[in-house]
Amino acid sequence: MKDTITRFHYRGSLNKEYSDTELSDAIHQCTDSAQKLIDSGRAMTIALYHYKHMLFLYVEAIGEECRPEEFCSGLTLYMQLWPGIKESRVWADMYHIYYHAVPENIEDWKRPTKPELQRGRIAFLYPDKLYSYIHHHLAIVREGILTGDKYQSIALHENILFSYFEEPKTIINIRRDTTLTSKAIEDWLAVDPESHFMHLPECKGANFMFIPAYFIVQL
Repeated sequence: MKDTITRFHYRGSLNKEYSDTELSDAIHQCTDSAQKLIDSGRAMTIALYHYKHMLFLYVEAIGEECRPEEFCSGLTLYMQLWPGIKESRVWADMYHIYYHAVPENIEDWKRPTKPELQRGRIAFLYPDKLYSYIHHHLAIVREGILTGDKYQSIALHENILFSYFEEPKTIINIRRDTTLTSKAIEDWLAVDPESHFMHLPECKGANFMFIPAYFIVQL
């Protein structure tokens, strides 16, 4: 349907670490192309975040998927290829595994006011804890009771999580009934969530660390 909102997440890898100045022209080109998708009614939010050589792209598409190759071609020369089943590509799909709301339509998903902050975060999971994390977070989503930011979205690629959310938060749950009590979150808390995360020095003790954006455009 034309007014269906679908969230997509992609991961890219630069072929080395670049300064903001070195990438400024490419980022400017990608930003302009992303804005044109917003203006043409094909997307509601497009945000590109980065950490060292890693790129994390969040897209709220209206109707059909907006592939990053379509609007981020300016960065292609600076990126490595991911091997694929059929062919190599510069952007790998991330798996959307956690959220607190499902977009119903454009009116439902449109922000009443511009968010003060549009956050990007990443976390690293221990390989032997990967399936435990996936199991419990998919259980929370299937249950649909736990409340959180309406626009929060977590995706996975390899053992890396990328999280997008907005502040101030719009508190909601998938069932859109905040009077319910989640059993699935109790199960998750019982398996020691902290033990799932690799705490890098940059995380400063937190499970997720905030990363900067190259650009954010939004309807």
